[in-house]
Amino acid sequence: MTQVQVRLPEKVVKELDRWVVEKGFKSRSDAIRAIIAFYEEREETRKFFRMLASRSEEARKHPEMLVPFEES
Repeated sequence: MTQVQVRLPEKVVKELDRWVVEKGFKSRSDAIRAIIAFYEEREETRKFFRMLASRSEEARKHPEMLVPFEES
């Protein structure tokens, strides 16, 4: 892994330290990696939502293209 340094306001560092204790992270670095992973997951979810919204709009405009749902 590549190491990076970052400067943060003291208020943010205190919040980060609180999060480390509350969530049981081994270090600030672990907490920051988790925060980044949560952010990446959220962005993927947002992309998926935008795709669904787009497909829903397409379906409203062209209902004839929908595949009928078959009950078993």
